[in-house]
Amino acid sequence: MDAICGASPILPYPERVDQLTNSGIAVWDVLQHCEREGSLDSAIKLDSEIPNDFEQFLTVYPQICHIFFNGKKAESSFRKKVWPELSPQIRDRITLTRLPSTSPANTQLTRKKKIEVWQEKITAVLLR
Repeated sequence: MDAICGASPILPYPERVDQLTNSGIAVWDVLQHCEREGSLDSAIKLDSEIPNDFEQFLTVYPQICHIFFNGKKAESSFRKKVWPELSPQIRDRITLTRLPSTSPANTQLTRKKKIEVWQEKITAVLLR
């Protein structure tokens, strides 16, 4: 997010949040709760997944029209647990895009390439 809007990880958290929101970006986890051993998404127990209330969030913020996912697991959980429950009015306005996971466990792309992809995809939406 530093390369996209200057939300550097060295900034204090409130300043990073300001940088994001001033750029038109919100960040929210798909899941409010899940159980897993370790830190890998593949270890998440499927029956433990509880999604955040996106219907409420997207109703309060009707200007949101695009949701990006940090990797496959976030997208998969959203499509299975959230998307079918959203109202047709919300689904009609939302575009979904998976970005490469920023996790160090994702070794398919270099860090530099991940940043390039994120920057290209998100900037294209922000500049519309």
